[in-house]
Formats: sequence, C-alpha cells, structure tokens
Amino acid sequence: MEQGKQGVMVAKVLPQHLQNPIEQLQGRFKELETRFRVWLSRQSLAVEAAVVTTTSAAQGAAIGAFMGTLTADSAATFPTPPPNASLNPQAMASLKQAQALSGGPLIQARNFAVMTGVNAGISCVLKRLRGKEDVQSSMAAAFGSGAMFSLVSGMGGPNQAANAVTSGLFFALVQGGLFQIGQKFSQPPAEDIHYIKTRSMLQNLGLQSYEKNFKRGLLTDNTLPLLTDSALRDVKIPPGPRLLILDHIERDTDLKEKRGSRR
Repeated sequence: MEQGKQGVMVAKVLPQHLQNPIEQLQGRFKELETRFRVWLSRQSLAVEAAVVTTTSAAQGAAIGAFMGTLTADSAATFPTPPPNASLNPQAMASLKQAQALSGGPLIQARNFAVMTGVNAGISCVLKRLRGKEDVQSSMAAAFGSGAMFSLVSGMGGPNQAANAVTSGLFFALVQGGLFQIGQKFSQPPAEDIHYIKTRSMLQNLGLQSYEKNFKRGLLTDNTLPLLTDSALRDVKIPPGPRLLILDHIERDTDLKEKRGSRR
C-alpha cells in the first residue's frame, strides 16, 4: 500500500518538472491575461477604452502590414495620374478604391489599425455602458469602423461624407449578419437552458473554460445574484477569474438589483 501511495505521489510530482515548455508558456500567458483583465476591469471607462483601442489597433496594424507585403507588387501596377489630369470622377474613385485595397505595408497597416481599433473601442464603450454585447452593439461598432476606414483610405467617390455613411452601413450589415449567424450556430442544447446567462457572462470575460465548474456546482443562472467568493472557490475557480466574475456581477444592473432585492 505504501509503495502504491508513493507511486501516485511520484506521478503527481513528475508532470510539474517534466511539463511541456509550450504548455508552461500557455499557462503563463493565460495567467498574465487574467491579471490584465482584472486590472482593466477596475479602470475608468476612458482608460479601458483607450487601452482596448490601442492594443487592437496595434494588432490590426501588424496584420495589415503583413497583408501589405503580399499586395505590394500589385499596388505598383496602378498608375499615378498627373496632378493636372482631368479624369472622370468615377474613374478616379475606382482608382483610389483599388489603391486602398492593394496598398503597401504602411497603407494597409494604417487601414487595418483604424478598422480594428475603432471597432474594439466602440464595442468596449457600449459593453461597459449597456452591460451586454449584442447585435446592436456589434453593428454600431462596425458602422464606426467602416466609416473611419472610408475616411482614412479615401475609398469611394468625391463625397467623403456619403462614402463614410455608405461604408459604415455596409460594414454594419455584414457584421450584423455574421453576428446573427454565429448566435444561431452557437445556440446551447436544450439541457443547458439554465446556463444561458452564465455562458454569456463567461464568454464576455474570456472565461468560458470555467463553464463546467458552474455546472459541476449547479450554479445556474438563478444563482448568479447570490454568488460569493466562497461559492466560486468551492467549484475550483482560481482567484483571478473569481475577481472578474464578482466584479461583473457588481457592474451588471439587472444582477445587482436582484441581489439587492433578495437581501
């Protein structure tokens, strides 16, 4: 029996020393991400929006620069008209649109940075103000990013205001359609109807991997206003995610009212 217990202890200790380096990096990255989310959720709306916009714009710029390297050769094939050339406005608009879509790394980095930064910033503000993320917020963020992309890239005809509105509407319709399709295909099974709000909350916080912990402890949607740190600890949820969940409940107006009415 003692040898069996020692074998179990050795089996539990060895993985910690022989753990895959990639898994260690992933674990550290998730830990840093959780700490960053905790810090960000405690900041003011202006600070959170600025940080989210900046980080998303940087990511978009990196993607745009990479895409620009792939389209740099095709961009060189578009001629640059002389300053005094009298071109048809529609032809000039088509040329600008082609140049915007096939520009070099710097142009594409700028375009993608504007799209992703504005979209993420508006989404962050609306989510903080409304306490939820739905198709209306998604379409509003897409409209803003489309309008700004049109103004920065110079796409469309000579009327920049009309082009911005048109591009914004196009982006909003596409984003709204994709959001609805995603919602349709991500509908929970019939047996999970008691965890709809819980799943939405965890997805918004980036903690969807802890949904099984809620189910294991039978922490349904009805228990959300009653959640405490000890209850979350009992279902094996780490301190960082616990802080995010409790902070979300305090910020959510509906859950906060239900919690107050039950006290």
